[in-house]
Amino acid sequence: MRHLFALLALLPLAAAPATAQGVDVVTKAGGVRGAALEGGVVAFKGIPYAAPPIGPLRWRAPRPATKWSGARDATRFGMPCFASPLPGLPAMPQSEDCLTLNVWTPAGGERAAKRPVMVWIHGGGFEFGSSAQPVSDGTKLARHDVVVVSFNYRLGVLGFLAHPTLDREGPASGDYGLQDQIAALRWVRDNIAAFGGDPANVTVFGESAGAHAIGLLMASPPARGLFAKAIAESGAFWDTEHGSPETHREALARGAAFQQRLGAVDLAALRAMPADRLNTAARWDVRRDPLTTAFSPSIDGYVLREAPVAAFERGAAARVPLLAGWNALEQTPLFVPRALPHETPQAFQSAAAKVFGAGRMADLAAAYPPADPASADTLIGDLVISQQTWELLRLQQKLLRTGVYAYQFSFTSPYSPLPNHTAEVKYVFGNLSPPPPGRGIGTPGARDRETSDQMMAYWTNFARRGDPNGPGLPAWPAYAGPGSQVLAITPAGAQAATETGTDRFRFLQSFRRNGRLPDAWRLAWP
Repeated sequence: MRHLFALLALLPLAAAPATAQGVDVVTKAGGVRGAALEGGVVAFKGIPYAAPPIGPLRWRAPRPATKWSGARDATRFGMPCFASPLPGLPAMPQSEDCLTLNVWTPAGGERAAKRPVMVWIHGGGFEFGSSAQPVSDGTKLARHDVVVVSFNYRLGVLGFLAHPTLDREGPASGDYGLQDQIAALRWVRDNIAAFGGDPANVTVFGESAGAHAIGLLMASPPARGLFAKAIAESGAFWDTEHGSPETHREALARGAAFQQRLGAVDLAALRAMPADRLNTAARWDVRRDPLTTAFSPSIDGYVLREAPVAAFERGAAARVPLLAGWNALEQTPLFVPRALPHETPQAFQSAAAKVFGAGRMADLAAAYPPADPASADTLIGDLVISQQTWELLRLQQKLLRTGVYAYQFSFTSPYSPLPNHTAEVKYVFGNLSPPPPGRGIGTPGARDRETSDQMMAYWTNFARRGDPNGPGLPAWPAYAGPGSQVLAITPAGAQAATETGTDRFRFLQSFRRNGRLPDAWRLAWP
């Protein structure tokens, strides 16, 4: 989460006018040449924001990128970071030399333009994903007179290994992927004016793990002051059905066990191993360890000094305007395999009693009726995504009183038939390409385009001034706390409506103590 860049430090930051070949911009680390696109947008891709974390820099805080001379080609995405393989998909090229970012900006972005800046953090469970995903291409969003940035960050075991030796090398260990995110934001602070962006008006936005990262950054002291607004789509604190993020002690034990399993005599031996071998071994480890889903953010004592919710509860989180929400079917299809057994109502109730306690079964039945076949799926979606997003909204509204906006996304169409996890992303970016086989039919229709236009307008309005409302848009009321008004994004259109799911979310909230969900859930969850 920290990567700085310095080059041509003696030259002023400036943007040259667009040409047939593109645009040259001078950053603090050197010149970059982007490509002019149709619609008045210029894209700069693959810009290093930190030194490659390879060799002795593996599992270290990001270091400044090496300066270069001349205009660096910035027309292609950088290599993705090493990521966990996804079942059924071919292996993609990847590299440890992956700490790059991308900028989309309206053409003619002089330094004086001071456009709002929107920095996208990609999802993928902190295990996979990259800034090169077509769905998050920033071209269409930038046409709303904003500057869009996306970046890669270290993932999985290469981004989130904690180890006792690492604690002796620097300030705590384990959250290098989050440190990368902070470094990218520092690069934005120091360089975005050259692309026509306002470094004092930066909005971070992300989905799934990207939204979890935003909640963590809001609670992180090293990230303070690097962004002025936040948008969290389906995520908040990296809580799961196994409870809250690992403690540093738990993460250190996991790292030491990983070293032992690989037969490495010390950390130097781990650093010498090929990245693909570490990736494969980490997946082996996950399949046999029921406590967590991956090497992922932990309470490392540096980036995260306490459970994120604890920081919010005591008023220590970033006091920035917030827009956040979740989708109607977060549980479909990614998280359903992790649901409690529910072949019968009795099976669900028995499994739930081990997690929540026999004395809470009446409360559970009111929130998640055992006789309802959908209850187990709803519960897992709430635990992994919806409930903590609601808590983020609740806590930030309690802290700020104003400037908080909530949405619930249930939009469907023949083109996008399920409002499941990730369904809203294509509408936020305006990238309504034909769906994959079996995931909808044909091309987007008029309702899809209208919904996307509205969401892009809401999101960019919020980035501009902390309020999503604007001319021609249905009114979006500010969030006034649990059970109040949200923006419902439905097949019938966007409209203000009363929040749904509040009683379920209060039930889960009641298990939190000192900002943490029960650590006993790690063993109680089947």
